[in-house]
Amino acid sequence: MTLTADKLKLNPALTPSGRLVLTIDEAQEALDLLVGEQLQRAFDQGAGQGLLQLGAVEIDRQLPPVFSYWRDFAAQFVTALCTLPESEDLSESHLPDLPDDLEWRAAVAPPMRGIEYLTPEVLRRLWLEIGKAYSEDLAASGKAKADYLRRLNPAWHVVGRVHFNLAENRKDDQHPFAFLATYTDRLSNQGRARHLPLGQALKEYGGSRNRPKLLSLLLPMQRAAEGCIWLKELIDSGEIFHPLRWSPAEAFRFLGEIQHFERAGIIVRMPAKWQTGRPARPQVTGTVGTRAPGVLGTDALLDFRMELTLNGENLTRQEIDDILAATSGLALIRGQWVEVDRDRLKKMMDRFRDIEQHAKQHGLSYAEASRLISGLPLNEKGSAGAEKGSAGEIDEQWSGINAGAWLAERIAALRSPEGLAGIDPGPRLKGDLRPYQQIGLRWLYLITQLGLGACLADDMGLGKTIQIISLLLVRKGRRGGPANPALLVVPASLLANWAAEIERFAPDLKFLIAHRSALPAEDLKSPDLSGLSQFDLVITTYGSLLRLPWLEKTQWDLAILDEAQAIKNANSGQTRAAKKLKAASRIALTGTPVENRLGDLWSIFDFINPGLLGSAREFTGYTKNLVNRPHNPYGPLRNLVRPYILRRLKTDRTVISDLPAKTEVQAYCQLSRRQAVLYQESVDQLAAQIGKTDGIRRRGLVLSFLTRLKQVCNHPSQWLGDGLWAEEDSGKWSRLRELCEVIASRQEKVLVFTQFREVTDHLSGFLGEVFGRPGLVLHGGTPVAKRRALVTRFQDDESVPFFIISLKAGGSGLNLTAASHVIHFDRWWNPAVENQATDRAFRIGQKRNVMVHKFVCRGTVEEKIDALIKAKSSLSKELLEGGEEINLTEMSDDELIRLVSLDINRAIKE
Repeated sequence: MTLTADKLKLNPALTPSGRLVLTIDEAQEALDLLVGEQLQRAFDQGAGQGLLQLGAVEIDRQLPPVFSYWRDFAAQFVTALCTLPESEDLSESHLPDLPDDLEWRAAVAPPMRGIEYLTPEVLRRLWLEIGKAYSEDLAASGKAKADYLRRLNPAWHVVGRVHFNLAENRKDDQHPFAFLATYTDRLSNQGRARHLPLGQALKEYGGSRNRPKLLSLLLPMQRAAEGCIWLKELIDSGEIFHPLRWSPAEAFRFLGEIQHFERAGIIVRMPAKWQTGRPARPQVTGTVGTRAPGVLGTDALLDFRMELTLNGENLTRQEIDDILAATSGLALIRGQWVEVDRDRLKKMMDRFRDIEQHAKQHGLSYAEASRLISGLPLNEKGSAGAEKGSAGEIDEQWSGINAGAWLAERIAALRSPEGLAGIDPGPRLKGDLRPYQQIGLRWLYLITQLGLGACLADDMGLGKTIQIISLLLVRKGRRGGPANPALLVVPASLLANWAAEIERFAPDLKFLIAHRSALPAEDLKSPDLSGLSQFDLVITTYGSLLRLPWLEKTQWDLAILDEAQAIKNANSGQTRAAKKLKAASRIALTGTPVENRLGDLWSIFDFINPGLLGSAREFTGYTKNLVNRPHNPYGPLRNLVRPYILRRLKTDRTVISDLPAKTEVQAYCQLSRRQAVLYQESVDQLAAQIGKTDGIRRRGLVLSFLTRLKQVCNHPSQWLGDGLWAEEDSGKWSRLRELCEVIASRQEKVLVFTQFREVTDHLSGFLGEVFGRPGLVLHGGTPVAKRRALVTRFQDDESVPFFIISLKAGGSGLNLTAASHVIHFDRWWNPAVENQATDRAFRIGQKRNVMVHKFVCRGTVEEKIDALIKAKSSLSKELLEGGEEINLTEMSDDELIRLVSLDINRAIKE
């Protein structure tokens, strides 16, 4: 993998097994070329080496948020390392103990690929990998630890670091603070640094022989003095080498330079009573949602109360007046020194009074309350007294907003649904819910009872369907009388699947399929809307949302979107139509994460909880500024969305332990001589034409030739249209026979996926000969009403050995666990699409191990694209963002021709 500054961009990602790797991601901010190459080389050696490079070498560099997150984690290791004593034996290295904040670190990670695999256990393993990389590097360097760390970055000093110490001096009212500069001469056997007055260094390092040590010790202080006039004066006068008495103003001046001193390499130590490393600050505190609102849902209006607190205790009116009357600096309040910024406090008090007044007159909406307690700015519409377009109007250093008793209880229940109980569909559900499905049902019921929206993002195959069916049964049983039906929107290919699942698990649920495959056109366009009340559920398709205006006009109990990734494109017609639906509560179902791409996250939430994340413009502006937050930049956003997303993985053994294994292998094929000739002719023609076009015509030319090359790799007759389809003309045909003869001998079943509808019938005829009996075919032209029968037959009829499916028509939603083999005959070049297709077999109900065979013609564009996919997904089993196709049309002419060129030695069939 080679990094070029103008084309390839790197991004850390976690694989499903918890490996930290670098991936190529065009959506990411570009790294400096030299830094990117260094990080790439380090990560190629392993995650430990890569993290060590980040945490020890790139400590002072501006990096994108995800890199910064991993750098902070690795820097924590190096920081802890600096406090350990030097080992006399250079062949050994003492390693820091595991930190106790791994759970917190896992919770505050920014959006990244594979974030759902990030756990404290993964961080523990990565910590140990850093330790291993450090030990190996230290032994190979032959240097002492201090010299080794100095070589990585001069900022890492172990012995000989200057400390600026500030302490309280309560015996002197005029000078209640003391300042002393010290240094660390060595580490004790217990790993504790011994501090001596800085003046002692002048004696210890006396003489010309020790002058370099003294200069090295004082260098950080000289560096700090370059940007601090009063420190320079202390050094020039020699007062820095003696204890000093300071007034509150002088101590406050010192506080303002702490970050500058630390960047210069000086360690700053504050009074022990200052638990956060700084004096306490008064906080303007807002509490929202103490009392239950009169109504539930996004229209609920909540109360708001403002207070001024110190260490969590309310200040009196006199104390507040004293603070606001004092000048900014340090003030003694209740016997402790408190940092005061009068202007910032007054600004926040005025801001919170505006919110309080707005809440008294109009109430705070649930969305406004949620945004406030999560630390996000209010909407640009001017709600709750915010100025239009204001961002970051809440100063987090001097204020905070908490959830009151009522709101806190609801949020806690949504974030931890395991504790919910008492929600059960009873005997009306003709099946058993797994424990995690029971939790999902309780969560869905609570969130819909509150009138809020939910995103059930369980992994494919974990049974989102039965959880929704159970929810419908519970809501039907508890409402007691007539109510509006729920609306379920699905891809057309899933209509029959949902109908079958409802008939199987909930035959008492009355449903209507609002689709031309189930209703006459006249009834579909102008139904008797008054008769809808007899149904519990109306099922329709995304396409029907655009064709049937009555769907938008009807008031629904629930609006449920299956395969909700269909609305991730906020500008599409079906997305806009879905967001116009009227419902008491909305639910999005998706098997792909929504937390990794911020744009997708906004679009999903704009459906389930409109306004919670603000407008698209507002959200984009906010997320761009997240990196400016000093700590946990994505924390407010994660806190805001977490109650409304429930995602479990089938690979997580704490969720489900009875799924068999899935094994993926590349099934390599050679070309026949006829294929090789046609392939080379196609490459030559592309090379002759590519330089003569540009813009959209060039893109069209590239796409047409890529399709042509795929067709040639499948079979010459697919490209030529000669109708011959001889087995000897295609290496894939021969490889397919080899594989399926083994499958047939074991009496197993296989799914064969292809993106080309025109090849399905020819594959069916060929495999019918191999298996000695016919199989099934499903493609875009298969009537919707017939698809259910095909699935049922494949599942129940042991005589049906294979099912050939065009990828677009059957790549999602179908339950085909009768198959224990999946063959991707030609590649979609989109890992997420392929994985969705694979999961037709690898899902709940599968009792056998699943073998996945991905056909790749050697020496062709297929093999090179396969290598690019592996690099893009970092050898993970699944691209967690839904998987973008690799954009080949933007390659240069030379790059493109190299990509599609034929390696005849690898490609030709012997």
